[in-house]
Formats: sequence, C-alpha cells, structure tokens
Amino acid sequence: MNDAIVKSTMENFDKDVLKSDIPVAVLFYTESCPVCDAFMPIFERTAQKYGKYMKFVKIYRQQNRQLVEDLKIKSSPTVLFYKEGNEVCTRLNGYISNAEFVEAIERVIGDVCKGEKREKVHCDFLILGGGPAGLTAAIYAARAKLHTVVVDEGLIGGQVATTFQVANYPGTNGVVRGIDLMENMKKQALDFGAYIDDLKEISDVNLEGKEKLVTAKDTDYYAKAVLIATGATPRRLPAEGEKEFRGRGVHYCATCDGAMYFDANILVVGGGESAAEEAVFLTRYAKHVTIINRHDYLKASKTAQDEVFRNPNISVVWNSEVRKINGDSFVKSVTIENLKTGKIEEIETDGLFVYIGTQPKTELFAGKVGMNEEGYILTNEDMATNIPGVFAAGDVRAKKVRQIATAVGDGAVAGIMAERYINGKFY
Repeated sequence: MNDAIVKSTMENFDKDVLKSDIPVAVLFYTESCPVCDAFMPIFERTAQKYGKYMKFVKIYRQQNRQLVEDLKIKSSPTVLFYKEGNEVCTRLNGYISNAEFVEAIERVIGDVCKGEKREKVHCDFLILGGGPAGLTAAIYAARAKLHTVVVDEGLIGGQVATTFQVANYPGTNGVVRGIDLMENMKKQALDFGAYIDDLKEISDVNLEGKEKLVTAKDTDYYAKAVLIATGATPRRLPAEGEKEFRGRGVHYCATCDGAMYFDANILVVGGGESAAEEAVFLTRYAKHVTIINRHDYLKASKTAQDEVFRNPNISVVWNSEVRKINGDSFVKSVTIENLKTGKIEEIETDGLFVYIGTQPKTELFAGKVGMNEEGYILTNEDMATNIPGVFAAGDVRAKKVRQIATAVGDGAVAGIMAERYINGKFY
C-alpha cells in the first residue's frame, strides 16, 4: 500500500481522522467495484503530492458497516473531508474525476502548488483522451513513427475501465474485465513508442494554425495534429434534488452500490440497454425494481427486453419522468410526471439508479470546433473536423452507435489520417 495512505477502521476512526492535526481525506471503498478500482490510483497518486498538507485515509466499507451507517454513506467510492474533527466541504462519490478531487482538496487546504515550473512538450500527434478511441489512435500513430503523446485528465481507460465486464468485444474469451481490456491497449500503445501523460487537467486549447497549443495546469503541449477523444460521462438526472441526494440514494453504478439495497424497493430511470441490464442485475439484491421510462417502449435490445419482462421482480412505469427527489438524509420518494396525461404522482423508494445516456466531454472545445446542438463533434468519414489537423473519435463524435468496437474503429481511422495529414499525404 502507498506509504502516504493510512488504512483505517471503525475502531481507529477517532484517532486517524477526528483527532488529526491536519485536514483529512477519507475514502470509503468496496471490492468488486470497478469505479473504486479506477479511482484508487488517483487517490494514491494525489496522496503522494499533497501528503504534507493533508492526511489520506481509506476505509473498507464491508468490514466497517456500523461506521458507514453512522456516516450515512450509501455509495462507492465516497470521499469525505475533515478539518479539526468536523466534516467540511462537499462529499464526492461515484465517478470522481482527478480534477474534481484536487479542486475539493484545495478548497480545504488552499492551493499549495501554485508557482510550479511549466513544462513544454512538442510532438507530432497529441491525443486528448485515453479511452479505446484514443489508445487505438496512439497505437496506429506510434507504429507509423509519429511522436505521439496521449493526455488524459484522469487515468488511462475511460469509461471502459470502470465497466465490470465486457461481453461483446471481438476476440475476447467470452467476457473480459473492462480494466484488463484497457490495460492491454495501454501496453500496446506504450510498446509502439507512444507517451502517456495522465492526471493532466486541460484548461485551454488553440486549435488554429499549423501548430496547435493545448494548455494543462503545468504543461504546454504543441502538436502538428490533435485528436479529441475525451469521451463522455453518464448523464445526470435533470431532477430537483439530484445533487443533494447523489450518493444518498441516487446512484449511477449498480455494480458498485447495488449490494447496499438488499431486500429493498428501488427505481431504475431509463429505457436503454444499460437501464434494462442493470435493472435485471439489481434484482440479485432488491426485493423489487421499478423502471421509470419516458417512452411507451424500451430502447434496449430484444434480448435485454426479454430478460426484463420475464423477471417477476421488475415492473415498468411508462411515459413518465422524475421531476423531484424527496427525502431527508436519504431518498424516501420521487415525484414523477406522466408525459401524456400530465398526472403528478409520488412513488416511495429506498433508492434510484440512473441510466439515461451519456453527455460528451466537449465543453472545452465549444466554439472552437464544429458541434451539433447536443455538443457532439461533427466529423467526416476520415474523423476530420472543420479545423485542419484536428480530428475527433469515439463517444465525443456525432454518430448513431457508441460501442467499444466503434470507438476502436474511429481511433484506427484517426491515427491513419493524422499520419497522412502530418506527412502531407492528403488535404
């Protein structure tokens, strides 16, 4: 274990956390939690950087259930911050980004790392995002002898690294853990000579001209061509109370948090493949699962729908949306509206899991590259955007199908076309 991290328990919580003479960040995690697995290296590396100013503690939830219950923790991972024996700042849970984590730390202790010397990196091909699209592009570009650099705000792997298992990726033996699949891609990119800079928060980009400039907190990247492969994040539920109850009854990962709802009545919001699959998964623990779907049909595949409709512990509320989440410390009910009749109804629940699609991580590129009204980047079949030398691939690109296999295809095309652009073979 990282020497900068204290592994604590319920019995030692008072000594390790409440009586600490410096601020404390406490991570509560569980096993068989892909999101915890993805966040743990961020926690460890951040502890090395800020260890002089803040104590970093981790606590295993399953072995400290009474403490978890007392602190009203219902999500994995969850990070709490303490100062002088009191909880301060905002709790973080679920998909915690490096930028979000560091921002919370610096709110507690102040920005102690200002004035760091800036680095300059010059390369042929700069790839923003280390998911399947970005890593595939890196493999192709590095193999073509381009000086290729991959930059990611978190750790390499994207959403796939937080997926428990992947069953439909070609060439795998039945199923593969998402994190293992991405580690294989990462190793292949590195073996071909690509460089990887992770935990780099990008603050600005200038994509015009022959040399592109991408600015991170401590590094300026100059490149002849840039690939935007920043991926997407789970779309937050647009309902009153979502932020307040996130991790206190509102969840986005059934694998991480489903076991906390044994013999409970829970809701799943959504009607696509993920919503259907996770509703079935949650019946392993819950007494009953109710799907809230805004249409009068499910968008999931026929196979997934059959599993839903065959399961006696799943019911569906059609043509409805969640308008408000109600409760005190935890979710107790939701207010829904029937989109056809306008009827407002309140449904009691112990918790809800949200699967209403994803949103592209393209805020940084707004007004700098062509996008559709939903924020997805527009490209041609060569993955080229409207800016010469700027490409986009994977979930950030405007397209109809978003799968690991399609992201890999995008990345392969982008890597090849970037090499041709840099060497003057087209345009």
